[in-house]
Amino acid sequence: MIYWELFISFIQVGIFSIGGGYAAMPLIQSQVVTKYGWLTMSEFTDLITIAEMTPGPIAINAATFVGIRIGGIFGATAATFGCILPSCIILSILFFVYYRYKQVSTLQSVLGSLRPAVVALIAAAGLSILKIVAFNGGKISVINIHWLECGIFLAAFLVIRIWKKNPIIVMVCCGMVRVVLGSLPSFTVFTDL
Repeated sequence: MIYWELFISFIQVGIFSIGGGYAAMPLIQSQVVTKYGWLTMSEFTDLITIAEMTPGPIAINAATFVGIRIGGIFGATAATFGCILPSCIILSILFFVYYRYKQVSTLQSVLGSLRPAVVALIAAAGLSILKIVAFNGGKISVINIHWLECGIFLAAFLVIRIWKKNPIIVMVCCGMVRVVLGSLPSFTVFTDL
């Protein structure tokens, strides 16, 4: 039963996640956190971090992680297969249609209209993650701000955006900064405010 639920959950993610892995994050969140309660929101943010750091597409990594956590190796297989099956089918159909009708302006208009929707999905996922990282328990108020995490976020954003540094190196450096500063007594008191 759990394998079937994993398969159905991630087949829905695979069908409706237009725009790549980051666009799939709100869909995965609605399935694994909201609908089934397999992960807490805090565990979900950890899932995103792990899925981003490991090689491969983020949605497939997330499906594998959730599947193995919930149903072991068979759960990982069911979730991963559910996540990739729609893409394989849809991509085969779209390749045929695009190759045959690529000069038609209506097709170009449809593809162009999907871009704003993808940006909205990515922004929604990013804002929900930022809310968990920046605020204690996700409640937005000045009292609940995690100042150290906000500073690390801002520094990482600037380093990646302005200086175009490798995101993996930036993530490793951010983790090391958090461990070092979090172990100092003055910063521990500061982050617990």
